[in-house]
Amino acid sequence: MERMPDDSDAVDLTVGQAAARLRVTVRTLHHWDEIALARPSSRSAAGYRLYAEGDLERLRRIVVYRELGLDLEAIRSVLDDPSAAVVIALRAQQSQLAARIEHLSALGDDLARMVDAHEHGLLMTAEEQTATFGPGWNPQWPAEARQLYGDTPEWRHYAERSASRTVDDWQAVADASAAFDQALADAMDAGVEPGSPTADALVEQHREVFSAYFPITRQMQVVLGRMYEADPAYAAHYDGVRTGLASWLRRIIDAGARARGIDPDTATWH
Repeated sequence: MERMPDDSDAVDLTVGQAAARLRVTVRTLHHWDEIALARPSSRSAAGYRLYAEGDLERLRRIVVYRELGLDLEAIRSVLDDPSAAVVIALRAQQSQLAARIEHLSALGDDLARMVDAHEHGLLMTAEEQTATFGPGWNPQWPAEARQLYGDTPEWRHYAERSASRTVDDWQAVADASAAFDQALADAMDAGVEPGSPTADALVEQHREVFSAYFPITRQMQVVLGRMYEADPAYAAHYDGVRTGLASWLRRIIDAGARARGIDPDTATWH
């Protein structure tokens, strides 16, 4: 350890001088005095603490052990008990420190993933994205979504979930979406009417499936239904599953909203 800087070799330092020499606060020395960990040998005529060279040596050892991570009671034992197993105490602290370093390293990795997810959305290569979401997927879409929605609560939810997901996790999300698309197509083919129990169940399934990205309220769901029909990319996706499916999905979402007192014509994103 580096030797503490000396402003002089004088003994009987005041508490302020001792604190400056040891690079601790006056309050710290007061506390150590109050708990009888390191008391000054004497006091001035005015009652101020005065630290002799022996006091400073004990204080130096306390500072060293504290920097190594020992708590004050462990330091007291090491300094005051001649039978105290100093090496055992230090090895125990070394083990704790190694565990903490490992924990902090893992935390650093998690933080890096979180930052990456907030900046890029999907933590997958372009090849992994295509393999997971299919050949119609454009790996540029997450970056475009970040530009459009990066400052929204929904993007933050999406990024936080993305940071903890593996490729297999995203595959499960993609599979659930594909299964939902097929259920929609089958229901439309079967002549299921908007507002019917079967249609309402599909509306609920839609909220469940797409809440894998971020929480979706019923008002938000109505807005999404409009977008599925109006946006060329979304309309092409659903109509690629079954012609007219994008409009049918909007209709069942609107019917479900009306049944719950929501006017689809005035619904907003909230």
